Amino acid sequence: MKLSKIIFLMSVLLLGACSDNEETDSSADVMYHHNFRPYYHYTPQANWMNDPNGMVYFDGKYHLFYQYYPNGTTWGPMHWAHTVSTDLFHWEDQGIKLYPDELGYIFSGSAVADLNNTAGFKTGSETPLVAIFTHHQNITGRQVQSLAYSNDKGDTWAKYENNPVLDNPGIADFRDPKVIWHEATQRWIMVLAVYDHIRIYSSPDLKAWELESEFGKNEGYHGGVWECPDLFPLKDEQGTEKWVMLVSLGGNEYSEPNGGSATQYFIGEFDGSSFVSENDEILWADYGIDNYAGVTWSNIPETDGRRLFIGWMSNWAYANVVPESGWRSGMTVPREIKLKKRQDNRYILHFSPVDELNTLVDPQKTIAPETPANQIHVDYHEIIAGGSYQVEMEIIPAEIDQFTISLGNELEDLTISYSTTDGEFTIDRSNSGHVTFNNLFMREIRCDYQATGATLPLTLLVDQNSVELFINQGEKVMTALFFPRYNYKFLRLDGNTQSKFVKSLTIKALKKSMIR
Repeated sequence: MKLSKIIFLMSVLLLGACSDNEETDSSADVMYHHNFRPYYHYTPQANWMNDPNGMVYFDGKYHLFYQYYPNGTTWGPMHWAHTVSTDLFHWEDQGIKLYPDELGYIFSGSAVADLNNTAGFKTGSETPLVAIFTHHQNITGRQVQSLAYSNDKGDTWAKYENNPVLDNPGIADFRDPKVIWHEATQRWIMVLAVYDHIRIYSSPDLKAWELESEFGKNEGYHGGVWECPDLFPLKDEQGTEKWVMLVSLGGNEYSEPNGGSATQYFIGEFDGSSFVSENDEILWADYGIDNYAGVTWSNIPETDGRRLFIGWMSNWAYANVVPESGWRSGMTVPREIKLKKRQDNRYILHFSPVDELNTLVDPQKTIAPETPANQIHVDYHEIIAGGSYQVEMEIIPAEIDQFTISLGNELEDLTISYSTTDGEFTIDRSNSGHVTFNNLFMREIRCDYQATGATLPLTLLVDQNSVELFINQGEKVMTALFFPRYNYKFLRLDGNTQSKFVKSLTIKALKKSMIR
């Protein structure tokens, strides 16, 4: 059979996009790329950022706080910085809202809209927003839980005068409270990371907390300290409700699923006091290596009904040493979480980009090479040279043993491969650019996945220095950073047979959502 081949070549480029001498190019877009600054992922204007915190939707705005150090690009005394958005992509920075004090640094936590004024903080007509966070005393390491509140929609915040509201019982790792309102019992529930498991507390007023139960000592993965939990109900398409617990853990070089820090999840039942997991296997929110401490927004209107997630796009194994240019770290693309039942009747989560991402598609910059095909090369096209785009494709697994998606230039590349024989996706960034700052960064990233359908849908998001691969509508996800020395100029899809395994493929440029 004659090899069917499509080579899609275009020579019209953005100014400087094909120049190897990037350092001398003064183009604003290229300078944006030099700084590894994403177009549509949230990043701080300057300095260090890590965990997302205090995520609450209120009065038409998504509030996102985050761990922030204003005096450098490596981790330091933690503050809460604040940004808001109406669409999850166009963010307006609000500055630092919570500063370290005599009780310590401001570690991770959550925020709620106290609709019934249970804490008694309300002073005017506005519903109080209440932040619940960990105070970390740097000298002693003592961690306690404290409150701050706002009566002006999050513009200004005051710390509760009687902090802490939950003292430390003598445990070194005692942090990252996520608080939700439990409608059935009409009280607040807190899930708190306690070394290698979770404690569940209850309160009528956010101030007085009582221990209800513990979870996780004999469940899940224990390759590191547990952190940044979340707890929420979720319904599948048939209306069956389950409860979901997210737990991040800071691992080591050899921790599952691919080394360093990661986030696992549990699906089960919660009765207002105890959580019982139904997992019979370890489940990960992301099988890539650069999605950590992710949690969900509270107070999303019922008319919307989505469960929305965002994570810190880095890994503690190398977060402090990745290349930087005055700022360090970003957030993942916001994702919608859906509850799905597998063919074996076990429940899993799907994570997919939020619909609002479609508002960033540039209708003038979309290409769809002829398909079906057994090879597609998009070389020297302005969409690829621009560095921020979305690829949607359908693969026919029965027609291929292995295929590879390559992003790169003449000297560097990042590859994403899938073997139908082995049932495994891999991301190889060992030749992607700057890589020698950490050994783990150079290792292959692996994800077991056995395609079972006639077609396999894939969505790939590329944004200057990151890839996010959504497999089968988010059944599994792989997120990875990369730091190219030169602009990537090609996207290539190659198989190891002559069969036309690419059923469809579309590439869409995505516009900048923030100017930095």
